[in-house]
Amino acid sequence: MKRPSSFISGYYYYLLVIALLLLPLNYTGVRAQVLSSDFYSTTCPNLLKIVRKEVQNAIKAETRMAASLLRLHFHDCFVNGCDGSVLLDGNDGEKFALANLNSARGFEVVDAIKTAVESACSGVVSCADILAIAARDSVLLSGGNSWKVLLGRRDGLVANQTGANAKLPSPFEDLNAIIAKFVDVGLNLTDVVVLSGGHTIGLAKCATFSFRLNFTGTGTADPTMDSTLVSDLRTRCPATGDGNNTAPLDRNSTDLFDNHYFQNLLNGKGLLASDQILFSSDVGASTTKSLVQFYNDNPSLFLADFANSMVKMGNISPLTGSSGEIRKNCRVANS
Repeated sequence: MKRPSSFISGYYYYLLVIALLLLPLNYTGVRAQVLSSDFYSTTCPNLLKIVRKEVQNAIKAETRMAASLLRLHFHDCFVNGCDGSVLLDGNDGEKFALANLNSARGFEVVDAIKTAVESACSGVVSCADILAIAARDSVLLSGGNSWKVLLGRRDGLVANQTGANAKLPSPFEDLNAIIAKFVDVGLNLTDVVVLSGGHTIGLAKCATFSFRLNFTGTGTADPTMDSTLVSDLRTRCPATGDGNNTAPLDRNSTDLFDNHYFQNLLNGKGLLASDQILFSSDVGASTTKSLVQFYNDNPSLFLADFANSMVKMGNISPLTGSSGEIRKNCRVANS
């Protein structure tokens, strides 16, 4: 089935073209790199089996971990490229950026995977590649499609908290700002919608969406929200609460990786403002709305396109060759 061709207005299309033409020659977004699905075929032949087993164990212990591991890969790639920098400890690390503080999780699972991998093939597999494989396995084990993970990334030496604060999309931003952050790393409008569909699994804290329940400061909810959703969220997220209670990102399909997320957007049941604006905002009407409708109507194409966008995202500025290092401990650079 043909994908919609009208989701980019003429005006916005020309803005994107101009932005791409103005990119500097040393632009470090998505580009061809020497990554391959068989990179470790001789140096660590059982790598995929090892990672799969650890991810299975983690999801069995806590279903939500699938979404957490997927999110770690996303938050890694948008800052300094896919270099494992999100895993580095330290007060100046990306873990303490606004989008990750008291939010990013799954680091202990990555530690367990790394320990298992090191036992089989020490000093060979990067933490960045472990994140990429774990993200794929998390989607597959939640009901989504598989894909061949391209491998050969090396680990960055430093984290970039300032970059994380500037580059990671926020649930409080408008759609133009979110689109711009995707374009900045070489992704496009389809990737915006498809990768947002990763919110078909997982939970979000009240602090990320409760402002929608008092949208005007007078107690009136965001008018794009379904009334039953508003009622439920006011119970989950009392005004006197600390903002740490959670709600499912994909109401009525919390743990299954499917296209139900898009149905919720059509019905005003998107949890985050940054999700609902894909369908309900004025900017969305000329950019992303038709894609939301398309993926609501075509579940198999959403799953296929999600896999494609994950491969594309996983190729954002990887360190290869002699750049970076293979970290012994994903939390610290080698001494």
